[in-house]
Amino acid sequence: MPFNLSEQPPRAAKHPSTQQVHGETLIDDYAWLKDNAYPDVQDETILSYLKAENRYFKAVMQPLDGLKKTLFNELKGRISDEDRSVPQRDGAFVYQWAFAPRADYRHWTRWPEGKPDQAAVLVDEVARAEGHENYSLGGLSISFDDQLMAIGEDFNGSERYQISLTNLVTGDALEDTISGVRGQVYWDAASQGFFYVVLDENHRPYQVRYHRIGTAVADDPLIFAEQDPGFYVGIGMSQDRAYLILSVGDHRTSEVRLIKLTDPLSEPTLIAERRTGVDYSVDHGGGYLYILINDTHRNFRLVQTTVDALDAAHWREIESPSERRYLRGVSAFKHWLVVSERRDGLDQIYIRAHDDTPAGHTIAFPEDSYSAGLASNPEYDVAALRLSYTSMITPPTVFEYSISGQALRVLKVLPIPSGYDKTQYKTERLMAPARDGTLVPISIVYHRDFNKHAGAPLHLYGYGAYGFGMSPSFSSARLSLLDRGFAFAIAHIRGGDELGYGWYHDGKLMKRWNTFSDFIDCADFLIEAGYATRGDISISGGSAGGTLMGVALNVGQDRWKAVIAHVPFVDVLNTMLDESLPLTPMEWPEWGNPIEDPAAFALIKSYSPYENTKAAAFPPLLITGGLSDPRVTYWEPAKWTAKLRDVTTGDAPIVMKMEMSAGHQGKSGRYRALEDTSEEYAFLLGAHGLDDA
Repeated sequence: MPFNLSEQPPRAAKHPSTQQVHGETLIDDYAWLKDNAYPDVQDETILSYLKAENRYFKAVMQPLDGLKKTLFNELKGRISDEDRSVPQRDGAFVYQWAFAPRADYRHWTRWPEGKPDQAAVLVDEVARAEGHENYSLGGLSISFDDQLMAIGEDFNGSERYQISLTNLVTGDALEDTISGVRGQVYWDAASQGFFYVVLDENHRPYQVRYHRIGTAVADDPLIFAEQDPGFYVGIGMSQDRAYLILSVGDHRTSEVRLIKLTDPLSEPTLIAERRTGVDYSVDHGGGYLYILINDTHRNFRLVQTTVDALDAAHWREIESPSERRYLRGVSAFKHWLVVSERRDGLDQIYIRAHDDTPAGHTIAFPEDSYSAGLASNPEYDVAALRLSYTSMITPPTVFEYSISGQALRVLKVLPIPSGYDKTQYKTERLMAPARDGTLVPISIVYHRDFNKHAGAPLHLYGYGAYGFGMSPSFSSARLSLLDRGFAFAIAHIRGGDELGYGWYHDGKLMKRWNTFSDFIDCADFLIEAGYATRGDISISGGSAGGTLMGVALNVGQDRWKAVIAHVPFVDVLNTMLDESLPLTPMEWPEWGNPIEDPAAFALIKSYSPYENTKAAAFPPLLITGGLSDPRVTYWEPAKWTAKLRDVTTGDAPIVMKMEMSAGHQGKSGRYRALEDTSEEYAFLLGAHGLDDA
């Protein structure tokens, strides 16, 4: 393998820590890597160890620097240097973002409708990011009178945003600044103030407050506070802009309140009290309140009522679910109701009038396998919709859909300056039989010269958690693998929601093993079908998908050529046992509570990658982490790396790259992110022995 293995890797010291849980003794040799002052990590011993890991990573990868540069130039060549969004009207103004040449970040502009020559810059992200290694614009919100702007910015990847305001008439920055909050705000109807969400010390969104412009932030009135540490708070706005939508939920139960934007300090109106296992969302438009709820079927139904008739006795079911029809979202425009759904696992957009006259219709898309959904549609009274569309071989596309004419018009296809011919590639949707007989979808793409049964390399990606389905979408970066002979596959395993909400429930809590076995079974199916060779499959996943990578390494490692685990959630048992950690109580409905439930403890202990790491000759492993990551704390990948390296019986590289100034999303900036991807692909090609390809 073309890695530099001449240097000795860092060896983390062992300082055993023990705890008793349900009559069992747990021993953790590397618990000391957790800095109790997190997120303000200052322990020099820990920092020195992480820096040593980064130095070792660079040393191991040094022979691949040339390949990395080649890949970076390929990836960069597929990005339009001056990419820009399709202009979007919202009221009296038209909005657009754009990249300047060679810029990592966008600038946002607007102009009065019909007067593009009067375009004015709202936010210059390049200037805002200057002096910061990490930058993210988490929200941009314009007041209803078009005179004030609030933006939310994260300068270190911690996902704790700072809200600042600008007077768009004078261009002056206001003194009002709010820190430690979510990045998006919502204005009241009079443009006198806005709502925002506060994070607690454990990063849980738990309060909604209202800030009136020009008043002291310390005096901002509390609108709502969620006391249950397992629930989090979020806010949004109804499509007709009449209500703030205040949502509370965990991973199985939700509760929604409405606040009139004309009366921001009024008592929130509760739609339906929380009931364990009942999840719902709402929108308001056309004079009706719409509730998407799973009270009678796990794939949700859609009911119609009014704000003054909230009792369930007044609800009228207007769209019914089935095992094949999974209702996922609703947007209530002035004359039209738009329902986002999946039918037989395929994205669909269904449009109907509020009174269903004329009868509704489903938008017809041009391919058999694709991903589609509503794009930005800020206005209420629309005759056409903006849609986003992509497939494994079709670059991201923005459509305009004429509702009355039932016709699609292309507004933008993501440009690939170096050239792209989709006829050179093929995609398929396969169905792999799981060990319990369930058919698991696989999306696969490859160059048209790819030959089955010819021993070509295959890369398999998986996630399988939180009901987040993985779309069969396009990646311009992925072409660098396909053009070198790879097939690329996505395993749509249980735990996501690709085949309905039941698909999600069949991969969570006590059914978590379905997620892991589905992934292994998909790999075996691809081997048997000739798309791959045993031992020549590389795999990757991140966060909860990193859990998947850890389990796959422990129980199916003879299949893998290389493993890439991004910010992997691999210390599952210890994390779920520590309710003082960020977000842990909020995660119990997804993973189980091993503190109170012996069965949950036993199940998590059976698969948690860190606890189940045993001596073996591991394939090449690339593990990433972020020091300021609030979702998967940095010590999880650090502890796992230390343990893997301690017990390996082989000589393949086990490397960790810890971003010292980034969080869960890794490096910010479009070109800086390409550096990570080119490094990852160089690692894959090196592991496959294709570093000269």
